[in-house]
Amino acid sequence: MNTLKFPLTVLSVFLLAGLAIGLSVFSATGGKPTAETLKLMKQSSQWSGKAFKNVLAQQPVPPFPAAKRFFLETADYSIPQSDVPVLKRDGREFLSSPVSGLRVTWFGHSTLLVEVEGTRVLIDPVWGERASPLFFMGAKRFFEPVMDLSDSPPIDAVVISHDHYDHLDMATVKALKDRPMTWIVPLGVGSHLAYWGVKEESIVELDWWESTVVGQTEFTATPARHNSGRSLFFTDTDKTLWAGWAIKGPTRSLFYSGDTPMHEGFVDIGDKLGPFDLSVMEVGAYESLWLDHHMGPEQAVMAHQLVGAKVMLPVHWGLFNLAAHVWTEPMERAIVAAQKSGVTLVAPVPGGSVDPMNPAPVDIWWPDLPWVPAEEKPIRSSAVEHLLQPQRLSAERKAVIGS
Repeated sequence: MNTLKFPLTVLSVFLLAGLAIGLSVFSATGGKPTAETLKLMKQSSQWSGKAFKNVLAQQPVPPFPAAKRFFLETADYSIPQSDVPVLKRDGREFLSSPVSGLRVTWFGHSTLLVEVEGTRVLIDPVWGERASPLFFMGAKRFFEPVMDLSDSPPIDAVVISHDHYDHLDMATVKALKDRPMTWIVPLGVGSHLAYWGVKEESIVELDWWESTVVGQTEFTATPARHNSGRSLFFTDTDKTLWAGWAIKGPTRSLFYSGDTPMHEGFVDIGDKLGPFDLSVMEVGAYESLWLDHHMGPEQAVMAHQLVGAKVMLPVHWGLFNLAAHVWTEPMERAIVAAQKSGVTLVAPVPGGSVDPMNPAPVDIWWPDLPWVPAEEKPIRSSAVEHLLQPQRLSAERKAVIGS
């Protein structure tokens, strides 16, 4: 009998561990849309019959070369070699409204606290340790959260761009689910929130160009060119919508790109909703094998100009290793591109705040590491070469961007 105890115990441990991992993955994947939401999804112009689609088609990503690049060919400095400088924040610091009417605090990657004329907004909040369904594997954050989530100030709204793990974090949602706030998400994403315990009456799901108002602030979902899905087996690919967001108070406004490569929608966004005091543009996690999934720094500067914003805040970098480039490279390239285009750029330390009405000069807080310039590794999305033709820009936008 004693000879059976050890292997049975080991087998039990493996079975229990496998069950725990399976339940963890299943829970993190999220929920299914209600019949009412599914009806709205099917009415969307973006719905193809089985899933959402982009206006501009995406070049397919070759799975095996992409996996090889991601797992086996990472850059020497794809993660920090020493502690990343951060500014620790206390929630009480945000109880007083900004004098200028708009203040944006960057917590790393795409997580932001936006204060716009009396409304506090969390964008893509990720406080979890990993951007992954697995607690032991996947992109791990470079530094601990700069503010305790339980210490955060009262929040009026949470805005989600799409359901990928680096933008929609189950642990963070569960920590916030009982607070009195409005959750504003693209079509279908509300099913995840409800599955994790957010009250359905607190969730607002929007299609592109649809709007909702919280306090005096209007939120409009805008076109993006990306994808969605949380299943490890791709069973839910593009079953929820992705979006950028225009956030407009009575006199102050900002635009958040979400995850996207370059696309024609930026022109329409600028025409219909601009100009903006600030653009928050995704600049990181780019790669030649997935040109039509992320912008890269140079195209982000172009998109900033197209939407007609005065100041640009680069995001989607500095917290997770999601591509085979040096972790500081997106910001280095963004600075070069901005200087060439005459664009005003801000680069706060994680935890730092930005006042677009009084933008501080770039203070380089990250280490000096070798990085590849755009000339050696260009990132250009497909079918976008025509977008910066002068006739595509309205007179108002030309005045804003100085073209």
